Amino acid sequence: MNSLITDNLDLWASAYTQKSSVGRGSNNKLNLHGIKQLRALILDLAVRGKLVPQDSNDEPASVLLEKVAIEKVRLIDEGKIKKQKALPAITDDEQPFILPAGWVLVRFEDIVDIQSGITKGRKLVGRELESIPYLRVANVQRGSLDLTEIKEVEIPVEEKEKYKVKPRDLLITEGGDWDKVGRTAIWSGELPYIAHQNHVFKARLFLDEQSEQWLEMYLNGPIAREYFAGSSKQTTNLASINKTQLRSCVIAIPPVEEKNRIVAKVQELMMLCDQLEQQQADSITAHETLVDTLLASLANSKTVTETTDNWSRIADHFDTLFTTEHSINKLKQTIIQLAVTGKLVPQSSTDESADVLLKSIFAEQSRLFHDEKLKTKAALSISDEEKYLSVPDSWAFIRLGNIAKFIDYRGKTPTKQADGIRLITAKNVRFGYISLQPAEFISETEYDSWMTRGFPRVGDLLFTPEAPLGNVAIIDIDEKFALAQRAICFQLHEKQCAEFLKLMIMSPVFQQQLQHNATGITAKGIKAARLKEIPVPQPPMEEQHRIVSKVKDLMLLCDQLVLSIRQSQQTNMHLADAIVEQALA
Repeated sequence: MNSLITDNLDLWASAYTQKSSVGRGSNNKLNLHGIKQLRALILDLAVRGKLVPQDSNDEPASVLLEKVAIEKVRLIDEGKIKKQKALPAITDDEQPFILPAGWVLVRFEDIVDIQSGITKGRKLVGRELESIPYLRVANVQRGSLDLTEIKEVEIPVEEKEKYKVKPRDLLITEGGDWDKVGRTAIWSGELPYIAHQNHVFKARLFLDEQSEQWLEMYLNGPIAREYFAGSSKQTTNLASINKTQLRSCVIAIPPVEEKNRIVAKVQELMMLCDQLEQQQADSITAHETLVDTLLASLANSKTVTETTDNWSRIADHFDTLFTTEHSINKLKQTIIQLAVTGKLVPQSSTDESADVLLKSIFAEQSRLFHDEKLKTKAALSISDEEKYLSVPDSWAFIRLGNIAKFIDYRGKTPTKQADGIRLITAKNVRFGYISLQPAEFISETEYDSWMTRGFPRVGDLLFTPEAPLGNVAIIDIDEKFALAQRAICFQLHEKQCAEFLKLMIMSPVFQQQLQHNATGITAKGIKAARLKEIPVPQPPMEEQHRIVSKVKDLMLLCDQLVLSIRQSQQTNMHLADAIVEQALA
């Protein structure tokens, strides 16, 4: 069983290193979930007696439990602990697994004394108080203690001994979010005196022969965690267990000699996990540094020729560099940045000037002013200081408010219903595409009264000015739909500019402009009046087509890489799951 784990460490490390998304702005790093899963497997095997072999010469656990029961009676008789109400016998339904020979099932309170901690806010007028350090839920992690922030509380002097945490005591969290319920750690005596709050239970062993390491492993293992999850009381996103539920928790106890072997083996394997985790972290850091450096050199290319040279060097090591969705996401952002700065495809002297394109755009804007009373407009002149990126001389700048009509439905939200005419909201506008989920609808009557500011068309751009800020997509919905608030439609005066403008808005440099012009603290947003004044570069129309075509080819390559990574991860996950099934069989 040991070799089953150690021989497959690399598989486990890579099995679950999957990114949750490839979207813009992702700060996710290659995670180490596979090693976390491996740790859980080790604990599961350990507490089931499947990690080390049994030995028929071991003294059965029942002998130790008889000694514990005698010691418990003695402590009750001497008044050192309180006698608790008897708990019911363990039923067959409560047996978590088939016990190996020599193992015994007990309830937690049969083998430890469980105490609640300090309750804050009690009336203590007239009593001699002392300020003492105490452990809170935040200090108790799963299998370790975080002592970076220790708070103090005032309690009566005579209660200090009652709430004192002693070396080898188990600290068990009452609740919080789901992962905090039943978190268990051992107090090793890092401070000469410390107490515990009422949301952290203290469990004290009766005999030196008992093993706090075994109980910590068991309570942090999958079996006890499942019990705590099923027993806990849930309110909103929080959960908790009470003292009675903790007392009743069923614990499997192995023979002392076997328990020692299991604890030693778990410690050995966890050290291997620590080493592998560090190796993975070092590898991830080195990988990301390398990718960042090479992509920076690509993004900083001065000309298309230099871009081509830098790209060829990267292409020679493509399979080595872009092995995670995170690195591919960075590559996508670099491609877009090169595209909007004119470094992805060469310029051509035969292209019609960008000034000609702008004249066509302004002519259409003028017609709309005259024929349709267009109100969207922005300043005409653009200073050099406003041009936030360098572009080829053949390109020209124009403000957003002059390149498109803004159709903006800010205000109240229309009444929604189960079916009818589709309503597109900011939630449907993703980074680069439109999702039809969530699916929301309004009535025909509501549509007629709501859609009074203009009708979005296929090929127009949808943009989210807040929550989230900066998502953009080209409309590809053929059916009639309504546009909700917090989604602006850019109805371009020259429809062929849509694809390049989408890339421009998605680029890191434009996203920075949005942040610079946004207002708000928790949820930033940009007002339409400020959005209209942001300049955007426009290449000649023929060059726009070449840029968009090149970007599509490269994005397809990126998506193929992502698919390959996911398929590889899926294979590794299936192999890892098969190992678990074999181990627990």
